[in-house]
Amino acid sequence: MTDSRRRKPPLVADKRYPATKRGAAAKRASAKSKAKSKPVRKTAKSAARKRAPARRSRRGGKGGGFFGWIAGRFRAVIRWVLRLVWALTWRAGLVATLLVAAAVGYIYKDLPEVGALLDGRARGSVTMLDRAGQVFAWRGDQFGGVVTVQTVSPYLRNAIIATEDKRFYSHFGVSPRGVASAVRINLSEGRGPLSGHGGSTITQQTAKLLCLGDPFDPSAGQTEREYEAACRRGSLWRKAKEATFAIAMEVKYTKDEILTIYMNRTFLGAGARGFAAASQRYFGKSAAEVSPAEAAMLAGLLVAPTRYAPTNNLTRAQNRAGVIVGLMQDQGYLSAAEAREAINNPAQLSAAAAARAGGYFADWVMASGPEYFTRNTTEDVIIRTTMDQRIQASAEEAMQFIFQEKVKKGSKAQAAIIVMSADGAVRAMVGGRDTRVSGAFNRATQALRQTGSAFKPFVYATALELGYSPNDLVLDEPFCMTIPGSGQWCPKNYTNKHYGEVTLTRALRDSLNVPAVKISESVGRDLVRKVAGEFGIESDLALGPALALGASESTLIEMTGAYAGILNGGSSVTPYGLIELQLLGDTNPVMGMGGGIGERVVQTAAAEQLIWMMEKVVAEGSGRRAALPGWQAAGKTGTTQAARDAWFIGFTADYVTGVWMGYDDNTPLKGVTGGGLPAEIWHETMIRVHEGLEPKPLPMRPPVPRNDTQESERGNKGGGSLGEVVDQVLRDIFGGGGGGKPAKPVNR
Repeated sequence: MTDSRRRKPPLVADKRYPATKRGAAAKRASAKSKAKSKPVRKTAKSAARKRAPARRSRRGGKGGGFFGWIAGRFRAVIRWVLRLVWALTWRAGLVATLLVAAAVGYIYKDLPEVGALLDGRARGSVTMLDRAGQVFAWRGDQFGGVVTVQTVSPYLRNAIIATEDKRFYSHFGVSPRGVASAVRINLSEGRGPLSGHGGSTITQQTAKLLCLGDPFDPSAGQTEREYEAACRRGSLWRKAKEATFAIAMEVKYTKDEILTIYMNRTFLGAGARGFAAASQRYFGKSAAEVSPAEAAMLAGLLVAPTRYAPTNNLTRAQNRAGVIVGLMQDQGYLSAAEAREAINNPAQLSAAAAARAGGYFADWVMASGPEYFTRNTTEDVIIRTTMDQRIQASAEEAMQFIFQEKVKKGSKAQAAIIVMSADGAVRAMVGGRDTRVSGAFNRATQALRQTGSAFKPFVYATALELGYSPNDLVLDEPFCMTIPGSGQWCPKNYTNKHYGEVTLTRALRDSLNVPAVKISESVGRDLVRKVAGEFGIESDLALGPALALGASESTLIEMTGAYAGILNGGSSVTPYGLIELQLLGDTNPVMGMGGGIGERVVQTAAAEQLIWMMEKVVAEGSGRRAALPGWQAAGKTGTTQAARDAWFIGFTADYVTGVWMGYDDNTPLKGVTGGGLPAEIWHETMIRVHEGLEPKPLPMRPPVPRNDTQESERGNKGGGSLGEVVDQVLRDIFGGGGGGKPAKPVNR
C-alpha cells in the first residue's frame, strides 16, 4: 500500500497574476497548517527510529545480541525475586507486629500500678546507731524511702539520663541505634555480640530490675542471689522478652513513672537500694540535696556499683564521676562553670561513711540479735547500740600504731581488741588488723584460744572468796604431781627459777606458775571452774591441774567480760551491744537490752582485794608496759606454751580492755609475751580512750595486816604457811614428790 500522507505534491507553475484577497488568506492558512504538521511528522519518525534498536535487541538483532538477551532475562529474575521478598517481608512483618502487639497486650494487663513497684526488696534493712544516736553502720538492703522524678535533685535526674540513656524521652522503650552500637563495640573488643555492652535503655534496665514481672519466691528453693543472677541472664531469647516487656511498660506508664521505678529499685553498692538510700549512705543527705559532683558520683555507680562504691575506693569513684560530669556538660545539663566546679571539688563521703566504723561490732550485733530482726529481717529495723565511735577510733588507731612502729613489715600476726564498761556494755571492738571490713572473721568473738596466765585471776578470786589473804604465803619450789593415766606432771615458772615463800600478791604479780597450781589444787579445781564459769567463761574448761595455767580455750569477749565482773565488785556480766530495737516508723521498741550485770559470783571484799593484787601487776610486775601515767590500772598478762597466744586484759575505774595477739594458724610468736606488744597495744588504746577524762581511783581494798596471833593460828593449820598446807594436801591426795621429769614451762 502507498502512504498518501508521504506522497509528494505535484509541481505547479507559479501564477502570473496576483491573488485575490480571499485567496491570499487561504494561502496563508494553508502555510500555517503545513508548518504545524511538519514537526509532528518529524517527532514520530524520530521516536520510531529510537524504538527500532530496542525492538531489534529484544529480538536478538544487531542491537544487543545473545548477551543482551541474557541480561534482560537476569533483570527480570531479579525483579521477580525482589517482588517475592517484599511480599514475604511485609507479610512476615505484619505477623511479627501482631505477635508483639499481642505479647505487649498480655504483659500490659498484668502490670501493677507504679506504687507497687517502688520497693521490691526481698529483705529489710538494719540501721545501727551508736550510743549518741548517730548512724555508724548499715546491714541488709537499705531503702531510704521513695523518691520521684519531681523530688530528687535535677542534677541527679539529669546525671542518670546523661549516663544511661540520653534518648530516654524520645524512644519507645527500645533503641535500635543503641543496640547496634553496643553490638559493634562488643565485636570490636573481641566479645560476643551480646556480651559486655548491652545497649539497653533505662526502660529495659527497669524491666530487668523487675525480673520481667517474675517476683522472688523464697519457697521456690532458690536463694535471692540465684534469683537475681537468673534475672540478669543475657541470652537472645531473654533479650527479646526484655524488649517486649519494656514496650509494654512504655504503654502502661509515663516516662517519669518509669524513671521513678528505676531510681527506687536500682542497686548502688554498700547495701543501698535506690538513690534515696545511696544519698544517705554515702553523703548523709537526701537525694533532693545532692550537688552536681555528688549526683555524678551516684550516677557513676550504675555501671558497676561495687567497683565504683566510694566506700571501697574514693579516688576511683571520683574519677568515674568526672566522666559523668563531662557527659552532663556535653548534653547541656551543666554549664562550663558548673562542670569546672564539680571537677575541682569532687564529692566527699560523709563522716560516718568515711569512718566505716565498727564493722566487727556491727557483725557481732547482727549475729547475736534475733535472726528475724537482723539476718533475715523483712522489715526495716533501727538498732541503738552501745558503740562509742570515739573509743572505736581509739582502739583502731592504737592497733595500727603498734603494728606500724613495732611489728616487722610483712608479718601475718593478728590482734583483737575489746573495750567495755564494767556492766558489759561493749564500746569498741576490733576483730583483726583490717578494720574496714564487713562479714570478716572476728577474732574478738569467734577465735577460741588458750588463755595462759590471763586465767590466773580466777584462781586467786576463788581463794580470796574462801578467806585467803593477798598476804598469805605459798611455797614456790620444784613441784610435781602424779596425774592418773598421764604420769607425773611438773609445772615450771617462766624464768625456770623458784623463789621460796612468796605472797599470793607476788605470785600473781610475777605470774608464777607453781604457786598458781598449788592454790588451785588447794581450793579445788571444780570450784575454780565454777567461779570462772559464773564470771562468764562459757568455753569448756580443762579438767586437769593445768586449768590454773590457762590450758583451756576461750574468746577475747568472754575473758574481757569476766574481768569486767571483777571490776564491778564481783558480779557476772553478759557482754552486750544492743540497747534497743525498733521497726522503722514505730515509736515503741520491739525489744530492749540483751545483757548487763547478772548474779554475784564473789563477795565485794574478795573482788576489791583481787583488784589490789592486779594493780601490782601493772605497777610493779609483768604488765608494767601497760601503765597509764596519772591513772590507776590493774590487769594480767597471759602467754601460752610456745608463745602461740599473747594476752593482756586490764581495767581502770572506767573501762575494761582486752587485747589478744597471735597467728591465725597457731604459728608461735617470736619474742612476744603478754607483757610485751599486747600490753603496749592496751596502753595505746587506753591512753586515747581516757583522753580528756578525770582520773578516778580503782575500787580496790588493800589486805588487812595480820597480827602475830592470826599468823600463829594460820601456822597451826598447816605448819606456819599456806605453801606448807598446800604441799601437805597435795601429798596426801597424789602421793606427792619432788622428782620426775619436768614438763615444758607455761609462759606468763
